[in-house]
Amino acid sequence: MLSYGQKRTFETDGYLVLPDIVPQGIRDAVMSEYAALLDDLCAAWQAEGRLPPSVHDEDFWGKLLTAYQAGCDWFQPMDISLPGDEIDADTPMHFGPAVFDLVTCPMILDVVEALIGPEITSNPIQHIRIKPPRPALKSHEVRAHVTQTDWHQDRGVGLEEADATEMVTVWIAMTDATLDNGCLQVLPGSGQKMLPHCPKTQTAIADGFIEEADAVPLPVPAGGIVILHPMTPHASLPNGTHDFRWSFDLRYNVSGQPTGRAHFPDFVARSAEHPDRVLTDWRQWRQMWEDTRQRLAGQSHIPIHRWQSDAPFCA
Repeated sequence: MLSYGQKRTFETDGYLVLPDIVPQGIRDAVMSEYAALLDDLCAAWQAEGRLPPSVHDEDFWGKLLTAYQAGCDWFQPMDISLPGDEIDADTPMHFGPAVFDLVTCPMILDVVEALIGPEITSNPIQHIRIKPPRPALKSHEVRAHVTQTDWHQDRGVGLEEADATEMVTVWIAMTDATLDNGCLQVLPGSGQKMLPHCPKTQTAIADGFIEEADAVPLPVPAGGIVILHPMTPHASLPNGTHDFRWSFDLRYNVSGQPTGRAHFPDFVARSAEHPDRVLTDWRQWRQMWEDTRQRLAGQSHIPIHRWQSDAPFCA
């Protein structure tokens, strides 16, 4: 799947942009699955009087915008993870057959295998990112999965236990990601050291450690992916258009190595050595997360990163 030159580029620059990886059929199924989920959410909000009946006449993007402007939170119900803060027994999340097919897409796993080998675990640090147009964002919106993402290293937003884990991030464009609508930008170089991060509005690299003038933007068409080394600093540009920008942010690591978020479930996505351990039923995936939600509900918060706000570089 990857040429020798592409692998060398990844080792040197810490990223690869690969168009035409995710088949149209998988993307269409994901779109349909999320459209049905949003219809159900809007029906419930409309029944509560939070949305007008006319919302049902709008398309997917119109429903998203109307709901967001009305204060109806679709992000967590659509996310493929539990939140990093308090978790309740009814905290919403989404795990369905189409998104499972995306996470286990053979073409994606072929690329991952070329970089970390055939023993591949789906890492639980994963999110959907549906970003509204910047003019529509609420002034208090700080969630990285909804607004622009601050500079960070993926190694830095996990716990120390995974600092030696062989891991890659796969960023999937569901819609075209452009300079105007908020594509990723990176500081090339996979051999960089861990930079200090601070728990700001997002977990982000501390001030003064990034030369933004050296950033390289990474536009990618729908169906393409960006592969990131866990030490590559990256952020996203703001969405300055009048349309939504949709992506998924997935991670994969060598099976048996720490994920960096051990209280969330992982699963074996591919294995040459133990093919019988590969998870193939999306219902089991959903059940793993439901069991985790039940176990964590009402417990004390488990930190998801190592950084403290009173550290010298965060003052």
